[in-house]
Amino acid sequence: MSVIDEVKQKTDIASIVSQYVTLKKAGRNLVGLCPFHDERNPSFFVYPEQQSWHCFGCNTGGDAFSFIMKKEGLDFGEALSLLAQRAGVTIPSRAGRDEEKEEKERLYKINEAAARYFHNLLLNSSEGVKARNYFQGRGFTDKTASEFQLGYSSNKWDDLKKYLQEQGYTEDELVKAGLLVESESGRIYDRFRNKLMFPILDIKGHVIGFGARVLDDSQPKYVNSPQTPAFNKSGSLYGINLAAAGIRQQDTAVIVEGYVDVITAHQNGFNNVVASMGTSVTEAQVSSLKRLTRNLVLALDADAAGEEAMLRGVSYENIIESEIRVAILPQGKDPDDVVKEDADAWRRLLSEATPIVDYTITMIAGKLDLDTARDKSRAVKELLPVITAMNDKVRQAHYIQKLAHLVKVSERTIEAELSRLKPGPERKRVAISAPEKATDAPRALLSNRLEEDYLTLLLQHPEYKANTENILPEYFFNSENREVFITWNKVDELARLRDALDVTLHEHLDIIASRELPSNRLDEKDADYRQRLEERYYKKLAEEIGGILAIEAAEKGSGADVAKLDEIGIEYSLHLKELYDRKSRKRLESRR
Repeated sequence: MSVIDEVKQKTDIASIVSQYVTLKKAGRNLVGLCPFHDERNPSFFVYPEQQSWHCFGCNTGGDAFSFIMKKEGLDFGEALSLLAQRAGVTIPSRAGRDEEKEEKERLYKINEAAARYFHNLLLNSSEGVKARNYFQGRGFTDKTASEFQLGYSSNKWDDLKKYLQEQGYTEDELVKAGLLVESESGRIYDRFRNKLMFPILDIKGHVIGFGARVLDDSQPKYVNSPQTPAFNKSGSLYGINLAAAGIRQQDTAVIVEGYVDVITAHQNGFNNVVASMGTSVTEAQVSSLKRLTRNLVLALDADAAGEEAMLRGVSYENIIESEIRVAILPQGKDPDDVVKEDADAWRRLLSEATPIVDYTITMIAGKLDLDTARDKSRAVKELLPVITAMNDKVRQAHYIQKLAHLVKVSERTIEAELSRLKPGPERKRVAISAPEKATDAPRALLSNRLEEDYLTLLLQHPEYKANTENILPEYFFNSENREVFITWNKVDELARLRDALDVTLHEHLDIIASRELPSNRLDEKDADYRQRLEERYYKKLAEEIGGILAIEAAEKGSGADVAKLDEIGIEYSLHLKELYDRKSRKRLESRR
């Protein structure tokens, strides 16, 4: 997790804004007099669930970063420092970050040297014959072994250590890289011995760590590199370096459990498959995939899929803002088995994958006797937290209907139970009256895939910068993307952009600038991105005003200027209609 993400996670916008503005409840939202312009009736709204704010009087908004930047007159780096201080997050110094980067680069080189060593042992040593036989028995070709840099580690205690020291690396560096381990007696020796080696690469192609499998029946069967400055297992995905292009092209990522599953899938043409490496799928892994696609399929065995569905399914759907689907494998089969036995069966499994919430409902219902009152109550208690966690209210309503039908009670009964689970008004008021404490409530994360696609286009094809005149910074909901866009419009060339940005944004810039974007029909893409950004912005504002007016009609008392908001809402709706009409005309023209 980056320091920016950590600050965002620990920052509650209601707590931040309430230090400058007196806020009153307006349904789920908060309202107050805008701190950026004079007004008698409040038009400044804070949306805790989305961690955003907007003033309908001066038509500006954003997140906690943009609020602090505007209110305090700070740049992005200064706002980050202030919010980090309030959230109790330590930001490494520039010198510290440079040292950290140099250390990572050194570890990458060490790991790459080790990967070459293991690969050479596999291909060319007499000692590696057993490993070669294993991989050949799995059906892996020489080309596949080369693409995945498969290897073998010697059975000797210090062969790798000697080799890498001859390459100029110190013992301390090799320990830090996780390639050597120290015994209780103080002896330092090779961590990986007599094992099949699976180098783990990041999306940029750096070797960040290793997975290893025993060649006999000893336990544990698999061993991974330990946590290092270069390797974070919970945030890494095996095969992502080879799968990224396929995931973008197919707009779907398939997550499996093991190394061999990934290798077999890729060798058979399924190049959008990655592995969680035996761990439960993590939030960091889902977040990293969100940069490539919003469509995830979990191809796990029934037990693992059930656990993922129950524990994390909906929270991960909220991250990617899309349904996660589950492809259940035949009993006793791994993806490796299914792909090798029948590639068409694998395709069917993926195409028929079940939405994770539906799978959860089926799984729980299958364990209960829903003809009994006790098990009906149990089903509702187990499933309602899953439904409550959904940010998408339409989907939430759909599953309330489904649950009511399943247990044969009225939707009103389910909704009554649902309301008991939601935090009451007293709990919500605490966040405002105690600004020093950030809420841990789930955030409604706004999609930034569209923003990043557009920024990638601008960075890789600067000629389209001339078309950004009517693109407002507010069209970018993500604060990092907004800052990149604003700064890009201030500099003359890409080479100067990096220097102009705060150093904490360099990694984000590198990711955006290095993304793969199809090079065809760029004029259409540019126009489409600009249209969609504008549509999304005004659609969000129109929906927010509609919600505010509905709450005001029902509750009153917020002091908001209803007539003014109604007028603005009509203006937004007309603008949206104009945008939709423009899109329709373009579609008709393209068909002629």
